[in-house]
Amino acid sequence: MKRKINILAGDTALWVIFILMSVISLVAVYSTIGFTAINDYHTTPRSMFIRHLEFVAGSFFVIILLSRVNYRFYSKLSMYGYIISLILVIIVAIMQTRWIRIPGLFSFQPSELAKIMLMIFLARNIAINRERLDESSTFWILLATIVLVCAFVVGENLSTALLMFVASYILLFFGNVNRSMWWRGFFIFLALGVVAFAIIYFFGDKMDLFRSTTWGHRLQAWLHPNPEELNQENMARMAVARGGFTGNGIGTTIHGRLMTQAHNDFIYSIIIEEVGMLGAIVIFLLYALFYFRCIRIAHACKGLFGSLSVAGIGTVIFLQALINMSVAVGVLPVTGQTLPFISYGGSSYLFLAGGVAVIQSVAIDNKKQRQQAQQQTTPIAVSPEESTLPNNDMLNPENEKI
Repeated sequence: MKRKINILAGDTALWVIFILMSVISLVAVYSTIGFTAINDYHTTPRSMFIRHLEFVAGSFFVIILLSRVNYRFYSKLSMYGYIISLILVIIVAIMQTRWIRIPGLFSFQPSELAKIMLMIFLARNIAINRERLDESSTFWILLATIVLVCAFVVGENLSTALLMFVASYILLFFGNVNRSMWWRGFFIFLALGVVAFAIIYFFGDKMDLFRSTTWGHRLQAWLHPNPEELNQENMARMAVARGGFTGNGIGTTIHGRLMTQAHNDFIYSIIIEEVGMLGAIVIFLLYALFYFRCIRIAHACKGLFGSLSVAGIGTVIFLQALINMSVAVGVLPVTGQTLPFISYGGSSYLFLAGGVAVIQSVAIDNKKQRQQAQQQTTPIAVSPEESTLPNNDMLNPENEKI
């Protein structure tokens, strides 16, 4: 009897969410791409939309292909991925740019690759050192792993560096590192963040350090907006105000045809303009449900590496979505973070799709484990880097038998 091949294997709910986001993305990008296509890229909106469609289709291919790989393989791969990512972010830091461009072929932001690789590599290191997590030396080693990458990203991309650091630090908590050290570090980093915020706000335009002038102007514009200035932030706020609760209808945006980043950083505000806060709430719930499903998958995984990889990647995607949505409605200053799987596609779209593939790989393995348990057969072997969780409780690591 031939075995039925399930193309969309893994967690069904995640697939439904991803498909819905892809549909929303295609509609929203088609509605907002015109100004950028004509004025910035000197091409037609149709050409840019087709390009975006290719990235969306490519993301499905990436997830379907990479999710078939046993997630334990990514534990070994993450070490090389981390090293490659570190080398690439060092190169762009020296070049004082965000992009690596290969003329005639493609361009990408190494920080987007590092964002996913850091989560997987950190999960691997926590799993390997699971018997020494109470030691302060282990905490410092794991923290150094995080800081080493973020330090080379922060100069040209502050928001991405902060996103990576916060998601990684949350992952340390999930991994049950020394709680005393973790909380001590939390309050120290919080204090440093407040001090850095004040310095950038008052002296950012005078320091001429990295992109401090841009950071300072963004903070000042956020805290003291000039309603008469025609900039991206004000147009985004006007789009939100115009949308109201029910919106003006798909394809009726006014501000989306005047903004250079309507298809990227501010796509959420244009969605609100067209479908209102009601549609915005639906999108937020999609991301919340996405994160909830990630936690469920991590909770069910028998391996510590798999659990933490899913939790880390899910945290990165959810936090990035929260940041983008907060910027769009004026809660946070402009950051440049895109809305995952909805903003205009590119290397970021594909790298995040690779992260979803790892999550789905763990989900596929979870189903195999359940089926084998039901058939009372020998479970799939767990690698040396894994720990067995008899109660499948990732969020209560102190109950683990390691």
